[in-house]
Amino acid sequence: MTKSTQPIPLGFGTLTPHIVSKDAAKAIEFYKKAFGAEEISRMPGPDGKLMHASLKIGNSMLMLCDEFPGFCDTMASAQTLGKAHAVMHLYVEDTDKAYQRAIEAGATAEMPPQDMFWGDRYGKIVDPFGQPWSIATHKEDLTPDEMKKRMQTGCEPAKAAAKA
Repeated sequence: MTKSTQPIPLGFGTLTPHIVSKDAAKAIEFYKKAFGAEEISRMPGPDGKLMHASLKIGNSMLMLCDEFPGFCDTMASAQTLGKAHAVMHLYVEDTDKAYQRAIEAGATAEMPPQDMFWGDRYGKIVDPFGQPWSIATHKEDLTPDEMKKRMQTGCEPAKAAAKA
């Protein structure tokens, strides 16, 4: 390691999600349309599958790759698993606008945006590759007691959150 090399690469945080997809190239195009992602790097393998790609969404990095059955069997896509093993949470300036953009890009609506008892405007989608995403705008800073009280009042956002 040279003196200029940083243990955490420039632009990355200490935790970076890494999505495995059956078609990472198509996923990249979806993330560009749906979330305004910027492609930072792409490393195709000899067979054309993506061994690695890095995207920037807002101020955060996202890594992704194609599945490689028989080589890296510990990493499978949500499509292969039949479900995802994690939800990607995306904070944005305008939940409703970001939610609609994702739907127009091909995402499936799971929960339309609504004001939630914890102080966020919040909605959920599933991308065309089976990966669930929550999209939120933080609107209020609440104490744990304030959140608990709101949750217990039975308000519609609290009921929706309890079902989610």
